[in-house]
Amino acid sequence: MPHNFTSFIGFYPTRDLQATHDYYTRVLGLSLWRDQGTCHIYEVTGGGFIGFCLRPDVHIPPNVVLTLITDDVDGVYARLFAEGVACEAAPKLNEQYAIYHFYAAGPSGERVEVQRFEGS
Repeated sequence: MPHNFTSFIGFYPTRDLQATHDYYTRVLGLSLWRDQGTCHIYEVTGGGFIGFCLRPDVHIPPNVVLTLITDDVDGVYARLFAEGVACEAAPKLNEQYAIYHFYAAGPSGERVEVQRFEGS
């Protein structure tokens, strides 16, 4: 019998919970949904959540990508660029997947992709 799941949380490690909090709230504009002391959970519109837990050893493989979907990819890129966040390249169209996107570095070494889907 299928379950009726109502949302999703992806948890990731961080060495610096305050830097992570600043990045995801002030820079990206997400809301802190739950503060569990050594773990913070941020709400993404539509029922998704991203959680970060304080850990002494952090290694996030480069093929793990946290993707945020928005219609305003260029606006997010401009905001991150103004904040001095390292981005791999300016936003571009990826015709294979019909997305417009870019990748940025998160404070714990996570790869953050910002994208929108093109067409239907």
